[in-house]
Amino acid sequence: MANEPADMIIPMLREIRTDIADIKQQLHKLDNGQKSIRNALTADTMMSKFITGDFEDRIAELESRVEALMKGK
Repeated sequence: MANEPADMIIPMLREIRTDIADIKQQLHKLDNGQKSIRNALTADTMMSKFITGDFEDRIAELESRVEALMKGK
C-alpha cells in the first residue's frame, strides 16, 4: 500500500532536505550581503580616519608656521 506511513516518510524527508537546502542558500546570500555592508562601513570609517588624520596634520603644520611667524615678529 502506498498510503502507509512508512511509505510517506522517505518522500517527506526528501522534501524537507530540499527546503533546508533552499533556506541555507538564502541565508548564504544574506550573509554575503551583510559582509558587503560591513566592508563598506569599514572602508568608510577608514577613509574618514585617513581624511581626519590628514586634516589634523595640515592644521598642526599651519599652527607651527603661524607660531614661527609670531616669534619672528
